[in-house]
Amino acid sequence: MITQQQFFQILPLAVIWVEQQEDYILQNGIPLTLSQIVEAKLIPVVNPERVRLLKVKQIPLPKEPLLRNAAQMIGLITADTIGLTLRYGIFIRQDFWNDRRTIIHELVHVAQYERLGGIKQFLQKYLQECITIGYPQAPMEQEAIKLADRIVASNF
Repeated sequence: MITQQQFFQILPLAVIWVEQQEDYILQNGIPLTLSQIVEAKLIPVVNPERVRLLKVKQIPLPKEPLLRNAAQMIGLITADTIGLTLRYGIFIRQDFWNDRRTIIHELVHVAQYERLGGIKQFLQKYLQECITIGYPQAPMEQEAIKLADRIVASNF
């Protein structure tokens, strides 16, 4: 269990890590396809042209021990993690690279970053939900699951 005091120690580390990972993805990733941009606008993502996807063998864990332990304890990044959104940068595990539901799910998180006003605001709300309610029951995670399911089911 992560205490409130630990949360406020972790948050600035998480913000720095997300900024670094987003920069890396933006430099090395690929833009959304036209159909992915259309789907992003349905969510709605305000700036889908800024989004980049990066195929990885495994979602990277933070190197900083406190942050790494917290990510594992909360269950945010495990060997089973298939996607991770870092504002406009999205890691997608290679075996899910063409999985429409996964990409739409991650695009919902992009929209949440935009709606909440940035990295710190997103992390403060999302991580707090994951710590207090649990992942994947957290409301923001449930929003991503349900919206991705609805868009995929509509077969747009």
